[in-house]
Amino acid sequence: MEATSRPPSVSAPGAQPRPGLRERKKLRTRIAIRRATYRLISEQGYEATTIEQIADAAEVSPSTVFRYFATKEDIVLTDEYDPVMETELRNRPADEPPLVSLRLIMTEALTAFLAGDEEELRQRTRLMVEVPAVRARVAETMSDTAKVLARTLADRSGRSPDDLEVRVFVAAVLGALREVTLYWGEHGQEGDLIALVHQALDRLEGGLTL
Repeated sequence: MEATSRPPSVSAPGAQPRPGLRERKKLRTRIAIRRATYRLISEQGYEATTIEQIADAAEVSPSTVFRYFATKEDIVLTDEYDPVMETELRNRPADEPPLVSLRLIMTEALTAFLAGDEEELRQRTRLMVEVPAVRARVAETMSDTAKVLARTLADRSGRSPDDLEVRVFVAAVLGALREVTLYWGEHGQEGDLIALVHQALDRLEGGLTL
């Protein structure tokens, strides 16, 4: 999401190995497509923005856009944070409670996103609230993230990635993150998003009672 040649890092500089030239070129192309998309949507709206216009603005072909992103919704929602969060999660202490680990890596990734491109995050959130197709696609993209995190937590605990408790645990945490983001967007993006995430995770940690 940042205009750099490598994925964003949620830890100290140098913690992530530098990608090769080919991967850096791919990342630059993905960023160019995504930024062109956001610019066009800002100017003319989501529905009026076509893949052909996005390709032209990003100076690539429509087939290149589709090679990187299956749908227009994916351009808006896909980012480079999943592999970074997976690495960070694997680097957490093995005896650390899973919710503590997930809280840390998720809030640090969100903090990095806010610091790197806050306006992109705000625009993405507006689209989640206003465009049904984007909101529906969120569930599918979060499912991919859930598989990555569940596999990592399962490896750490000696369980199967398909273990029901592992799946429910990860789904609950990501579901909380999704609802916090929607809540923030529906309320004019006011308040501290990170604080809202902590509030939701505190509720999960304390048990789901009202």
